[in-house]
Amino acid sequence: MRDFPLPTAAAIATLGVLLATAGAIWPKVKGPDWSEAADLLGFTPDTTPLSPLVAPKPPEPPAHTAKLAALHLLEDSNGSLDRFYQALWRAERKEDGGTVQVVHFGDSPTTADLITGDIRKLLQARFGNAGHGFVLIDKPWAWYEHSGVEISASGWKTYPASHFETRDGLFGLGGVSTVGSEGASSRIVFRDPTQNRFELWYLRQPGGGVVTIAGDDKTLARVDTSGEEIAPGFAPFEAPEGVRALTLRVDSGQARLFGVTAGKTTPGVVYNTLGLNGASISVLSRMFKESHLSEELRHRNPDLVVINYGTNEADFAAFIDGDYQKELREAIRRIRAALPEASILLMSPMDRGHHVGLTDIETMPTIPKLVAIQSRVARETGCGFFDTFAAMGGDGTMARWYTRQPRLVSADLIHPYPAGGKMIAEIFVREVNLGLNRYKWRRTQQVAAAGQPNRRP
Repeated sequence: MRDFPLPTAAAIATLGVLLATAGAIWPKVKGPDWSEAADLLGFTPDTTPLSPLVAPKPPEPPAHTAKLAALHLLEDSNGSLDRFYQALWRAERKEDGGTVQVVHFGDSPTTADLITGDIRKLLQARFGNAGHGFVLIDKPWAWYEHSGVEISASGWKTYPASHFETRDGLFGLGGVSTVGSEGASSRIVFRDPTQNRFELWYLRQPGGGVVTIAGDDKTLARVDTSGEEIAPGFAPFEAPEGVRALTLRVDSGQARLFGVTAGKTTPGVVYNTLGLNGASISVLSRMFKESHLSEELRHRNPDLVVINYGTNEADFAAFIDGDYQKELREAIRRIRAALPEASILLMSPMDRGHHVGLTDIETMPTIPKLVAIQSRVARETGCGFFDTFAAMGGDGTMARWYTRQPRLVSADLIHPYPAGGKMIAEIFVREVNLGLNRYKWRRTQQVAAAGQPNRRP
């Protein structure tokens, strides 16, 4: 392994200190429980599902010599994340209607709810659990996972936007169109049985089929997906006592479904994880029909939209040097046109390694380029920016993560194992908390300056 620069080593060195002392920085965030570390089989996306294994021994936190807090990981200047922070503050105060909706678009790590699952858990522990959010009704890939949710299905055909197979651009919020005829069924089991507000997202179309939905074997809704025109359809239904398992079944005809949302009546955070294997920024900028995506986004009405791509683009240096920036700006334009009041956050890709020679592993040179472009475009378009690459240690991180025992990344040098994903999630949530504190201070100062010291910001 080649030597790497001392500044990079110093940046990496602080990671464990912050994680181990997170409770002192933010009482609601616990330091890593190394005894619970898990490993996964090497991730080969076309053939191997993610499968947790018990690690042979817990990983030891690396030595640290500097402060990661000195790095500027979350850029939220010019009020770019104010809508999000305002919603978090309402939820923190347990106000009526204080539900924070986050929509997180991403690629394969998001497909398995890696990083995002821990972000959801940490935010909900601090601000309240308002429900799990959006899930697909079938698995487009064996490794499609959501933390706290189990999905089993039969009789469906799935058409992800990242496969370029369904060319009408109608993929729903989650980017996957799922088609089933009579007898197709799905069972969604929630670890948290207190979910009590649900909604079926589907395509209304001439000749659409009828879907019956049961909660813990009790019929909750019967949805006719037919309509005179092709348009997004939304069918809310409730289970006042909560539900552990939802069962969906096509009773007649053919239905085209997009997913189900699960929520609660209590204030808190809903973190909608929308990951597509093999996805790139072009999914948002090209594959979705814009009017359809706009309607889906407006219906969810998120306070924050996270755009988290770049891993797959890293294979195409000419694209990054050429059209990538244009595609990124188009994706931002589309989201802002649909949701002019929402906060938008660009979340950079993680480090991605590749083999050099027989033994060395180095960061792909396209990754720092992507991060720099995203950072610049975020500033120029009024978006927030989270530097995942720097947060995990910067240049050479995947080499270090791969050679650790137990490993923090799979053999493809792309996909983190749960312990690695958790480290990134904890840093992200710490940065969000610091950003919220800045927002509170700024709003308090604004109210005081306006001569209204007794009024809540």
